[in-house]
Amino acid sequence: MSDDSRTPDDPERNRFTARFGRAAKVGANLSGAALSFGANRVFGSNDEKVAAALASALGNTKGPLMKVAQMLSTIPDFLPPEYAAELSQLQAHAPAMGWPFVKRRMRAELGADWQSRFSEFEKEAAHAASLGQVHRARTPEGDDVACKLQYPDMSSAVESDVGQLKSMMGLFKRIDGSIDPSAVIDEISARLREELDYTRERKAMQAYEIMLADKSFVNVPRAIDELSTNRLLTMTWMSGRPLTSFESAPQETRNQIAEMLFWTWWGPMNAYGIIHGDPHLGNYQLTGEGEGINLLDFGCIRIFPPRFVEGVVKLRDALLRDDFDDCVAAYEQWGFEGLNRELVEVLNVWAQFIYGPLLDDRVRTVADGVKPGEYGRKEAFQVRQLLKEKGPLKIPAEFVFMDRAAIGLGAAYLRLGAELNFYELFERSIEGFAVEDMAARQKKVLEEVGLA
Repeated sequence: MSDDSRTPDDPERNRFTARFGRAAKVGANLSGAALSFGANRVFGSNDEKVAAALASALGNTKGPLMKVAQMLSTIPDFLPPEYAAELSQLQAHAPAMGWPFVKRRMRAELGADWQSRFSEFEKEAAHAASLGQVHRARTPEGDDVACKLQYPDMSSAVESDVGQLKSMMGLFKRIDGSIDPSAVIDEISARLREELDYTRERKAMQAYEIMLADKSFVNVPRAIDELSTNRLLTMTWMSGRPLTSFESAPQETRNQIAEMLFWTWWGPMNAYGIIHGDPHLGNYQLTGEGEGINLLDFGCIRIFPPRFVEGVVKLRDALLRDDFDDCVAAYEQWGFEGLNRELVEVLNVWAQFIYGPLLDDRVRTVADGVKPGEYGRKEAFQVRQLLKEKGPLKIPAEFVFMDRAAIGLGAAYLRLGAELNFYELFERSIEGFAVEDMAARQKKVLEEVGLA
């Protein structure tokens, strides 16, 4: 059902009013943080107070900007450590909207008789986040389903918040100067807009079902097409346990979970050039005693140009051989521009960290002696300090979500205390790798689900 089905009292009808109101609200919340930022820079105070003010302002906005802040906090080489630490504490769950909203949304998407399409529908949300909330329901056939409802005015909120985010990051760029964030912001904004398209998410879900068909341990929800629209996604209900409940499990179990995580994330990346861009711990559940994974939330899926994935493989090979020129070629294939020897040496500091476990042919942890919340922080700080001298450096768009997924997955490995031969796992994942074959596989699956 299209957006033309909105009821007269639907608050999403007046897009300009919604966007203007959102800008005023977000701007008011950020103004105090901006003043604090400027004052602290002028008077030489430390960044902790500024970061706290910014986190408080973003926490009060809810919606897309808070989600972006959470995303940025997981990219350790993008924000100064004080800011990342504060933003990482923003709550992932927003207060759920009440039953009047639920009835309006369901009526707008499925029609006035929407309740007849379900034998049961829970009034209280099972989960609420920054862009929408999930209700558990049951179909007349007896199937338990999850109904994901998008909040009102989200399209307007995204456009407003993207503008605010660009202004805020422009301030950071002028003050810090080590990284040009323009492509990063454009990339995050594009993915955020995609998250509002639940039809696209349904197709992404189907793509993952195809790509992981040979991984019997992964469960992907099935979309219920006749109960879904652009702003309502109904899918099979998935039940499982959080990763944190396995942190004290036997070492063998924790290693098995970590290996399943590797194939769930990097299998599609290396075989199809597609990655699940939100490695939040809440986006997967474990089944049984850790024998299987439920993969959730397909709103943030990054489809990479095949040559970018080829560059990922080439850089790892170049680092193994300590071939500086091939490292340069790989970075340029990723989209880095204006590189000189000094900038490449700085990039290699970060690459040696990210690729470290994949270069070491032994059983090991992903980062010895490092806590999950600190994964990548020391190396990121070193890179930022070097870039202040050698930079600025413009981060290519494709780098953002690959980097974020690697960091998120590494933190999960640390939470588990997993000990694996990551070198051997990566070798298996790229066995027989040829960019032409990967491009053909990607094209086929995207065409099959309608994402081409």
